[in-house]
Amino acid sequence: MTSPAADAPARPNRAPLAITIAVVAGLVMAFFAFASLYADVLWYDQLGYLNVLTTQWVASGVLFVIGFLAMALPVWGAIQIAYRSRPVYAKLNAQLDRYQQVIEPLRRLAMYGVPALLGLFAGVSAASRWETTLMWLNRTPSGTKDPQFGLDVSFYMFDLPFLHSVLGFASAVLLIALILSAATAYLYGAIRVSGREVIISKAARVQIAVMASLYLLLQAASLWLDQYTTLTGSSTYLMAGAGYTDVNATIPGRAILAGIAAVVAILFLVTAIMGRWRLPIIGTVLLIITSLLIGSLYPWVVQRFQVAPSAKTLEAPFIQHNIDMTRDAYGVAGVEEIPYNATTEAEPGALRADAETTANIRILDPAIVSDSFEQLEQFRQYYQFPDHLDVDRYNIDGKSQDAVVAVRDLRLSGLSDAPDWVNRTLVYTHGYGMVAAYGNQRSADGQPVFLESGIPSTGALGAFEPRVYFGEDSPAYSIVGAPKGAKPVELDYPAGGDGGEQTYTSFSGDGGPKLDNIFKKLVFALKFQSEQIFLSDSVTNSSQILYDRSPLERVQKVAPYLTLDSDPYPSVIDGKIVWIVDGYTTSADYPYSTKTSWSKAINDAQTSAQSFALDDVNYVRNSVKATVDAYDGKVTLYAWDTQDPLLATWQKIFPSTVKPLSDVSGELMSHVRYPADMFKLQRAILGQYHVTDAGSFYSSDDAWTTPKEPTLPADNKTLQPPYYLTMQMPGQSSPAFSLYSTFIPDQKGDSTRDVLTGYLAVDADAGAKNGVRADSYGKLRLLTLPNDRIPGPGQVQNSFDSDPAVSQVLNLLKQGQSKVRNGNLLTLPVGGGLLYVQPVYVQSTGGTSFPLLQKVLVGFGNQIAFENTLDEALNVLFGGDSGAQAGDGGTPGGGVTVTPTPTPTPTDGGTTPPTTEPTTPPTTTPPNSGTADEQAKALLEVAKQALQDKQKAMADGDWAAYGAADKKLADTLSALMLVLGQ
Repeated sequence: MTSPAADAPARPNRAPLAITIAVVAGLVMAFFAFASLYADVLWYDQLGYLNVLTTQWVASGVLFVIGFLAMALPVWGAIQIAYRSRPVYAKLNAQLDRYQQVIEPLRRLAMYGVPALLGLFAGVSAASRWETTLMWLNRTPSGTKDPQFGLDVSFYMFDLPFLHSVLGFASAVLLIALILSAATAYLYGAIRVSGREVIISKAARVQIAVMASLYLLLQAASLWLDQYTTLTGSSTYLMAGAGYTDVNATIPGRAILAGIAAVVAILFLVTAIMGRWRLPIIGTVLLIITSLLIGSLYPWVVQRFQVAPSAKTLEAPFIQHNIDMTRDAYGVAGVEEIPYNATTEAEPGALRADAETTANIRILDPAIVSDSFEQLEQFRQYYQFPDHLDVDRYNIDGKSQDAVVAVRDLRLSGLSDAPDWVNRTLVYTHGYGMVAAYGNQRSADGQPVFLESGIPSTGALGAFEPRVYFGEDSPAYSIVGAPKGAKPVELDYPAGGDGGEQTYTSFSGDGGPKLDNIFKKLVFALKFQSEQIFLSDSVTNSSQILYDRSPLERVQKVAPYLTLDSDPYPSVIDGKIVWIVDGYTTSADYPYSTKTSWSKAINDAQTSAQSFALDDVNYVRNSVKATVDAYDGKVTLYAWDTQDPLLATWQKIFPSTVKPLSDVSGELMSHVRYPADMFKLQRAILGQYHVTDAGSFYSSDDAWTTPKEPTLPADNKTLQPPYYLTMQMPGQSSPAFSLYSTFIPDQKGDSTRDVLTGYLAVDADAGAKNGVRADSYGKLRLLTLPNDRIPGPGQVQNSFDSDPAVSQVLNLLKQGQSKVRNGNLLTLPVGGGLLYVQPVYVQSTGGTSFPLLQKVLVGFGNQIAFENTLDEALNVLFGGDSGAQAGDGGTPGGGVTVTPTPTPTPTDGGTTPPTTEPTTPPTTTPPNSGTADEQAKALLEVAKQALQDKQKAMADGDWAAYGAADKKLADTLSALMLVLGQ
């Protein structure tokens, strides 16, 4: 008779299946990882920067191995030594005996597994420090020495961070090894506790004492290096860098503590030989007590009882170090301070000497006219313009002309009727064209006057490649290119020149990895998780895949060491649309330099808060100018600051990736501008460090700050951004393209004294020579103004808003379905004082609307003018013979309304508005009877009717009626102003 167990069916062995599944899963994961890495190789190789990727990989890989071995081997060796030198016949207590029984089956795994696991963590940590390591290996002297130790500042930026990293890593390795070896010795009886007595075997004593000695030697070295970190940290009083207490107490104290730690380390070695623990224990206790006395108490006593009573005198030389080194680190040491005794009285003819500056005043606000660009130049729902446009300049008819510019980028979110993969990836692949408007002109009805517009692009910029495959808002990826002779499938622009409905093209450049085999198609199908890339018959061997298309993203990937400016801008250069990107090298380790938050410094009404890998910096250089071709995505880096040791170091790390300045073409040079983020950082520093006298700096009696944005509500703390303008500063022989900002007193939250104390401007034009910068480029000029005399932006805006005559007209403009938008409030040093100019836009609240520039506000001292054009407003303030020749509404200097190129309406119908006519005297005259109030009321009724007629004409698309109503409204408002001025 057989047993039940014998009759039971045998259980299937599932181990092979589990192993197979695990192996397959591992292979799949490995292939996914490989696909991602291979895609990176293809991307960098196509762009010509493969060495940037491989250098990072090799450096990270080598450091990972070093970190793994540097942790795993010492820990494994320490455990092995502790185990192999254990007492063979040690008598263990019951509890330890139970621990051994539990651990013993896993002992071999733990002895290898624990060091390996710790090694993995250490390897990852070491690999993340590839930048610090490579910078140390390729360090470049700066030629500038610190004022305390006389060391080259490169020591603080390259050597000190690396040495601290090495000492920190080595200390962690020794500490972990010491703890694990002690635990092993205790577990196997080499360390026993008997009552109050701790019994340590000779082998364990030698091992622990030697490791403790090495650890203390590392701490001695770290304490010695800490002397130098006082120059890069915060002082005990007022400023960055070492102060009186640091120099006379902290630095000597750390040197003494380093010596004591070295002596204690020797005592541990003596213990390893002689076997007596008393001396090293006493030495360790003395080290702790001494660190409290010398490291903390003594500096406090010096600061409290010696420095505090005489701080202004004792700290003066160290404050001076801080002032000098901070100004040098931020590139503001050469700022030219010019006392400017600005007048507040507008005198007739005062602007005659500044006629060229006033003719170039930019009345077009790039933060407002984006809606105008979109309505007039978008043409289709799948195009878009950025919310904030850029300011550039072009040579038009032999004269430099400020322009507001933008590219017509692609917007896939507008393809609600074509959401499928083919349309989004193969058909709608690129934007089209550059749109540019004169900064100092407007049409008669307030529209921008375009110098380049339309599809196809036409205008003053000449012939250039208009297609934008690489833009700020390009799709995540597109697949472009087609075999020779194949029918193009990429939509080029909506209306073809041959009468067809659409015009198509095929990308012919080298802009991305080629999909010329099945394996590459599979790699990118996995990367973008789209099976269509692999399966679609539209993806051929001639196809290329374009991705990582943002100019900032592309530059950041090929130059990972750069901090990039937040505002790349497009320019037409050498027949191509090119994005220009400013790159900065930064450090937080410049001696005696004050740290500044980068994100906070650049945060204003134009730039939102951002996060940076290194946010708190105390050294910055605009070391690189980068360009990104909008057609094929080619990235070119140019060495802009050849004196920067950081850039020189990175050029050694990534050789041949940065081209010399001599390679910059003349046309590119003419469009390079001083970067706004750099300027914002410098103005944040100069708010305090315009003071160069240590005594005055100590008293903080002349601190400045940037004004709040005056067009925002009073409770909004957003700063006013700097603005690009062509103007002539005191000390200049002619107007130049510049970037400026203003200062008001810094009263720590008190906003009642909004008066100008300073006016900062920088020459932003690099010139137009091949590889040769203009000598004036980057020249900072700071006008220092008399206190309490010149109203600040906040005061001027308040005067504009509260003026009865202005308010009455603005309220009239707000009637019906219209809203008034104040443009940027510009400040210019002209007429012997400071002139404020603000364009005023009117925009319908209807469905299809865009802002129209209708009025211009001008302020000088306590006087204001509010007219239809800048010419008229300046003439009201300075008299008709003032010499003012603003360009709004006409050609620069003429004051005559121009006839702009007809532009399509916001709809897709292609209807064009009528061209504007030359200005004529107002046809509406004030009534010659009745009181002023009665005349004003009558004119208000006429104006209201004209405004209603204007809005109705806009809604109906009747541009002839719109122009007539707009002219009638302008004439009526002019007559109303005459009545109000009686």
